[in-house]
This record gives sequence, C-alpha cells and structure tokens, in this order.
Amino acid sequence: MDYKKEHLKKEYTGRINRVMDYIRKNLAGDLSMETLSEIAAFSVHHFHRVFKKITGETVNTYIRRTKIEEAASRLLGNPVIPITEIAFDCGFSSSSCFAREFREFYGMSATAFRQEYFEKGRICKIKSTIDKQETTDSKPPRTDGKEEVPTPEYIEHINKNRRFDMKFKAEAKTLPEMHVAYVRHTGPYNQIGGAIGRLMRWAQPRGLVRFPETKLLAVYHNNPEITDESRLQSDACITVPGDTEVSGEVGKMTIPGGLFAVAEVEIDATQFGEAWDRLIGEWMPGHGYQGDNRMCYELYLNDPKEHPEKKHIVRICEPVKPL
Repeated sequence: MDYKKEHLKKEYTGRINRVMDYIRKNLAGDLSMETLSEIAAFSVHHFHRVFKKITGETVNTYIRRTKIEEAASRLLGNPVIPITEIAFDCGFSSSSCFAREFREFYGMSATAFRQEYFEKGRICKIKSTIDKQETTDSKPPRTDGKEEVPTPEYIEHINKNRRFDMKFKAEAKTLPEMHVAYVRHTGPYNQIGGAIGRLMRWAQPRGLVRFPETKLLAVYHNNPEITDESRLQSDACITVPGDTEVSGEVGKMTIPGGLFAVAEVEIDATQFGEAWDRLIGEWMPGHGYQGDNRMCYELYLNDPKEHPEKKHIVRICEPVKPL
C-alpha cells in the first residue's frame, strides 16, 4: 500500500466533506466557488477538480441536486408549507427558477409531485436530468414536435395496514446536542458498516471509545425515497469531547438538540426501513407531529452479535415540530 497516497486521499476527502457540510447548512447563503474553495483550503481551480474526483459530480451539479432534493423532502415532510416558501428557504432566487429546476429534475411540477405522494401513497422517483447529462450521452431530440417524458420508477410508500413484527416504543422528548466525530459513507444506507469500522479504528487508539459513555450513531442526510441510492450520504459517528482534534477523512460536527420523536426498537437487520416507516408514517401523524429540518439519526444500543436472536436494539431519533 502507498501510505502517502492513502493519507493524501483521506485528507482531501475530509476537506471535501467539510464543504458538503457547509453547503447543506447554507443552501440560501454564499455558495460561490471562492467561498467553497476557501473552506476546502484549495485554489479555486484545484478545488473544482478535487471535488469532482471525490464525489463524482461537479460542484455546481452537487449544489443544484442538493437544493432540489432538500426542497422535495420538505414538500413531502411539510404538506401545508407553501411551495414558494420552500423554494426560497432552499436557495432559489425566484419561484419561476425553482419551478423550472424542479420540472427538469423530476419531470413534473412541485405541486404534482406533492399530490402524487399524498393522494396515491407513492412518489415518482425519476433519475435527474442533471445526472444524465454527466453520466450518459443525451438522446437525439424528437422530430415530431412532442415532448419526451421520462418513465417513472415508482416506489411504494408505507402500507397503512402492514403489521410490524418488532418491539416498538415511541415518545416525543427533548434531546441534547451532541459533539461527534464522523466518517462519511456514500451509497446505500445499509452499507454504512465500513465507515463505522474505519471510525472505530481511528478512535480506539486515541482513547475515545469508552462505552457506555461513548455513543455510537449514524446520521442520515438524504431521504431515500427522493435521492438515488448511489448518492445517499450518511455519517458513522461517535460522541466526543468538543475540543477533540480530527484529521484526514475523520470530521467533526455538532448534532443539534431539540424536540425529537424517539422510537426504541428491537429489530433484525432487514427491518430498519420498516421501523422508520412506523415512526414517521404512523406514530408521528397519529400524535400530532411533523418532521423538522434538523439531522435525524439512529443510536445503536447493543452489539447484535451478543443478542440471543442477533437483533439490533436501536433508538431512532427524528426531529419534529407540532403539526
């Protein structure tokens, strides 16, 4: 192994992670190349190349996709908030600009997207035109004057009559903020184990793993019903003192506290999605709550290898506010 090359890769990854953290928190703020490259501590030209090498997307594509997907998530999570308000909160300069970008990305208007979800119990997940421009050759334009509409791939939303074979106990409670060190994972959420392993190999020699005081958790940044599986981002985290120094691919952030819907569940490895569905799709609306825009996360309370049935005991924490 070329250790110098591996060290540089981790250092570059850590810098780009800081930029992505900044973008998500400042969608309506200053996202100029000068500001972002300064955060990454690269020249503008070098930053652009490094960002694409690590993420597989240009900076502008990542910003556009993040804005649109955040807006789509808010459309579904906050059904009474006006679309124009969501558009401005997510950094769009006008409602017409948002409408054009949203239709280009999803192949339908924001209003139709919201209705598709709430009236039919499903959403239309269409691969972004933005992604297609970067990954495939464009199809030749039609010559018959008709607009070609992308074929949607439907994802079933929660079935209200489904029975969940799991231990499930939920309540609304106020949780404190947490300082965490993290390693980022890009891809399917159920493959975050590799990032957890790398984080633990970094933390243990530094004396930062002191269970049960140390908490192990995973933060999820995207709605899997909206973001393509290959683009999902999650962070494997452990709680650390606020003054902990990090480097390389290991970053540090503060998870905001506040009001959360908290479900403690005992599940097998295939039931994580079902547990989230039960909390968000059944318990929250049934108790007068809707999602908030803070980070959601899972807190891991046991080692499933030591459980008699190999089950995971997990605390699911979804930020909420009253309906």
